[in-house]
Order: sequence, then structure tokens, then C-alpha cells
Amino acid sequence: MEKLGSMMEYRLKTFANWMVHSGNGTLEDLLFKTRDTLTVWPWSTALMYSVAGVALLYALHLFYYQAVVWKRDLTDIGYNHILDAARIGKSNRKRVDTVNRARRLRKIGDKLPPPYPNGWFSVLESEDLARGEAKSVDCLGQNLVVFRTQEGEVNILDAYCPHLGANLGVGGVVRGDCIECPFHHWSFSGRDGQCTNIPYSKSGVVPKVARLRKWRSLEANGFIFVWHHVDPEAEPWTFNVLPEIEDGRWVYYGKNEFLVNCHIQDVPENGADVAHLAAVHGPNMLSGSDIRYSRAAWADFGMHSWLASWKAPEQGEPAHIAKMDLVHSFRIFNKLEVGKIDVRAYQIGPGYVQLMMNTGMGPFVVLQTVTPIEPLVQKVIHRFYAPRNIWNAIFQKFAIWAESVMFERDMMVWNHKQFIDNPLLIKEDRLIKCYRKWYSQFYSENSVSFQMAKEKLDW
Repeated sequence: MEKLGSMMEYRLKTFANWMVHSGNGTLEDLLFKTRDTLTVWPWSTALMYSVAGVALLYALHLFYYQAVVWKRDLTDIGYNHILDAARIGKSNRKRVDTVNRARRLRKIGDKLPPPYPNGWFSVLESEDLARGEAKSVDCLGQNLVVFRTQEGEVNILDAYCPHLGANLGVGGVVRGDCIECPFHHWSFSGRDGQCTNIPYSKSGVVPKVARLRKWRSLEANGFIFVWHHVDPEAEPWTFNVLPEIEDGRWVYYGKNEFLVNCHIQDVPENGADVAHLAAVHGPNMLSGSDIRYSRAAWADFGMHSWLASWKAPEQGEPAHIAKMDLVHSFRIFNKLEVGKIDVRAYQIGPGYVQLMMNTGMGPFVVLQTVTPIEPLVQKVIHRFYAPRNIWNAIFQKFAIWAESVMFERDMMVWNHKQFIDNPLLIKEDRLIKCYRKWYSQFYSENSVSFQMAKEKLDW
């Protein structure tokens, strides 16, 4: 045993001497370094996992709270068949020129309705106009300045200063309830459009004729609306406000936004054109939005089923509100029905739709606005609202994608179709005729004709 102990002591000393001479410094230094390494390593591992955990929590936070935005420009949808034939990619500079050439060659129709109907139209989304901010908006054949006071009130005026024509939406400054022209600092009241101050006027007198047109406006359901009517005396109808959105019970989950190359009447006409649902929206959404390929054989395992009806207002009901009832489901191998959604859509005037959805997991609402930017260019927005919960954080993002795919299929038709004033309809298309009769109330005898609006734009 003594011999064995001596041997162990000898080996330990030999190992210690080797450790000292094989490195830099003393044995004490090496021991301290070893201790520091063993001490730092668990902390670095903990830090790494902490960073990963924080990143994961932030990603979950974004997924739960961040709104989804699906946005497409005028040249993004519906022209791929032309671009593919010309072998023009997304980054090719010829893309816009090629699409615009196709738009010029398109036969739009012989007799189009007025491009700017009477009614409420969205000019901005509420979140896009901060307090004390002014923006220039071009729509409905008008150039407008939209501004919000520090108190939160929204005002809409004609954009051009009557002095020397500067656009108040480009550099105009909000001061109190007025907007100040960027050119010579004339101020105009948001209440009535009257000029209230000319800073360099020695007399201090403001001409009474120094006035801008004040447009009626309102803010509701996440949008800023303007009342457009060729008859200045026409009273606007009462606007439908959704209390669940206004009081915050339902939250905004996201939107899609498109520019569509068609007449405004074409977009809401889809509600009465029930036959197109099976043709355009029946094929599996997984097959994409390009209608050239949407009926791919591999996607036949699942098809969308639609049961729809459109109804004009009855006696005693508001004349400007039409209704559509829709039942949607997804059928797997034409047997198993899943994802059933009941929809009640209210077409409120020519450019606003409220789609009330009911699913097995709860309700939600989609708000659609259609605003004419040009006679044949419509800005269409869908905003999605639902109660705040984990299910909706997942489902609403899926719904935005699915609705966008389906809407883009319609866009491929709208971007190239001809407007036919007197279409060839069969018995099953009777709702289209009813729709057009109902929609005609939004045109007046003095409405700007399509030809006049187009000539003004060309000039």
C-alpha cells in the first residue's frame, strides 16, 4: 500500500510539472483560468438560450398583434400571360410599358355608365392620417387635401389655394383647425373652407371669396369617407357604424389592397353574379390566383362550394342598401365538408360593403371599400376585424391570404373584360339585371360622363 501511495504521489507531481511547463504562467494561473472557463461556460449558455427565448417571444408577439398587409399594384395581377409571352420578369423595366400598352389596346365598351357615382367613398384609412398631418388625395375626378387637427377632427377641402394655385396637400401645415398654404401661408378653416389669415396683408382684410370647397366627411370603422354627389343639396344617408369596431371589442387583424383596371360597377356586381362563383372560385385556392392554372388536376381533391343569393331592398327598407346571403364550405373529394362560413353582405351605396361572417369558431367582419381613382382604375381595400384571441390570430391571417387569392382571380377577369351595357343574359342571370337597376340610382342626370372624365384625365 505504501508503494502504491508513493507511485500515485509521483504521478501527480509529474502531471503538475507537465501542466506548468507545457503552458504559460504558473500552476495557480492555470487553475484560475480553468475555474474561469468552467464559470463562464454555463453563463454563456444561459445567455444564448435567453436571447433565443426573447426572440421567440417577440416573434409570437408579432404573430399575435401584428396586422398583415397584402398589397398589389396595377401591374402585379392579371397581366402575366402577356409578360410571360414577352419573357419580361418582375424587375424588367419594360414591364410597366408592356402592361400600359395592353390597357390602351383593350376594348372597354361602347356605352359605359358615369365613372363617379353618388355616395360615400373612402379616401384614406384612419391609421394613415396622424394628428396634425395633411395629405393630398386624388380620386373621384377631384384633387383633395385631407387633414386632421391636433384634437383629432378630420377635414376635407379642395386642394388648390385660390391665391396662386398651390396644392395644400403638398407641404401644407395644420395650425389649429386650419391648414396653411405652403406657398404664401394663407390659412383656410377646416370648418367651412374660408380663408382666415393672410400674414403679409397690411390691411388685415381677407376677401370673402377667398374660400375653398368644404367636402362633407366622416370617420367610421377604420376609414375616412367623403360624400360625393353632383347635386350639392343632396343629403347624405346615415352611415352604418359597427359598434364592435368603434368600441374596440373587435380588433384589426390586417388588410389587402388592390388597384383594379375596371369600371366601379363591375366590382360589386360580383355579388349578384352568383354563377361566376363556381366557375372562378370553385377551384381549390391552393392552385393560386392565376386563372390559367387554377383548375390544375392535382388540386381536384378539394373544391369550394358556394350557395348565394342577392336581394334588392324591399319597400320600407333603405334604398341604398342591398343584401347578399352566402354559404361557403370546402369539400374534400366532394364528400367531406369542412370550413363552413355563413356570410351576410350589406352593399351600402356604390362603394362600400360590410361582410358579416359566422364560423364554427366565432364571428368576424370584412369591410370592403371601392374608390374610383380614375374612370377605369379602382382602389379596393378589405379590412378584417374579429375578437382578439389565439384562434383569430391564426385564422384571420389565413383568411386574408385566402380572400386575396380569390379576389385576384376576379381581377384577372376585370382587368381585361369589356363593359357591356346591354348584356346577353339568360333566366339564371336575372339577379344581374336586378342589380344594375338598383345600382342605377347612384347616377344622376348631371353625373360626369365617362367620355368627359376620360378627356379631362387625358388633358
